[in-house]
Amino acid sequence: GMEPADAIISATKTAAELWRWNDHLGTLEIGKIADIISTKENPLDDISALKRVSFVMKDGVVYKKIF
Repeated sequence: GMEPADAIISATKTAAELWRWNDHLGTLEIGKIADIISTKENPLDDISALKRVSFVMKDGVVYKKIF
């Protein structure tokens, strides 16, 4: 029942806040740990786009790159 943006925020920012880790992760900010994914489609238009990841970066290292 959530909007896609709310679901993404809940899984990232809100989860980090609940665990009190928000000073280290949960949002993309300088000095925070960030694992980044990319999709070809906009997950705000279709949340299932998050199942079709084209790029994964963890700690600055690319682990998956599909174009």
